[in-house]
Amino acid sequence: MDHDALLKLIEIQKLAGVAALTVCGTTGESVTMTPGERGDVIAFCVKNKGQMKIIAGAGGNDTARALEDAKAAGDAGADAVLAVTPYYNKPTQAGLTAHYTYIADRVRMPVILYNIPSRTGTALAPETVLELSKHPNINGIKEAGPGTALTSFIMSTCPEDMNVWSGNDAETVPLMALGARGVISVASNLIPREMTELSRLCLLGEFGLAARMQAKYHDLMTALFYETNPIPVKTALSEMGLCGGELRLPLCPMGAQNREKLKAALRKYGLIN
Repeated sequence: MDHDALLKLIEIQKLAGVAALTVCGTTGESVTMTPGERGDVIAFCVKNKGQMKIIAGAGGNDTARALEDAKAAGDAGADAVLAVTPYYNKPTQAGLTAHYTYIADRVRMPVILYNIPSRTGTALAPETVLELSKHPNINGIKEAGPGTALTSFIMSTCPEDMNVWSGNDAETVPLMALGARGVISVASNLIPREMTELSRLCLLGEFGLAARMQAKYHDLMTALFYETNPIPVKTALSEMGLCGGELRLPLCPMGAQNREKLKAALRKYGLIN
């Protein structure tokens, strides 16, 4: 692990006023990390977090393994776990309910559901979220599905302590206008102060200002998905001199044409010369 680069990234987020770090998630390439590496990263972030909370990715398509990862994250000092819907297996809604309940029954920290059907092939149905929201250890969802319908359903139907966080930077304002608490962000790796301010404006009800701010950074948010996340964001951090930018197979270096387009976006926002 490149602890020097990781510490640099942690300090940048800390100084920007970020409320919580999400580690060992999609952007952190958790699926190609060993259990020892994940434990090392979580413990290192816990040690250096300051006032920030630590949310650890601990999902997977093997329920028993996901539980092991969640317990290990708790042992390493994480404040909550972010558990993605099982991929490839394509469980039924009953299976999703059983999966999350099995984990939440056996850990001592909050479990945040993670709905991202574009990557997993499985979506959490509103009725499943409602059922899971009644569990005392399940207190939120990272919503990265299409549109705003699920967020609207949660806000109108689920218990008040069922929090929503946007899983898509470009949908932060509309989801927060419906009652979401913030965003679990990719762009924050590059512009943490701006993403913190965007969320702050929304929490204050200043949605007009927030919408203009989100529109201002639209091109950067789009550039971070020219190729599969986290290829563009790690490439961007490398261009900014903040990390080496290495990727683990089956992810590979960004294509030359897309890299030039990404660099143009970084220059537009003054992130590189």
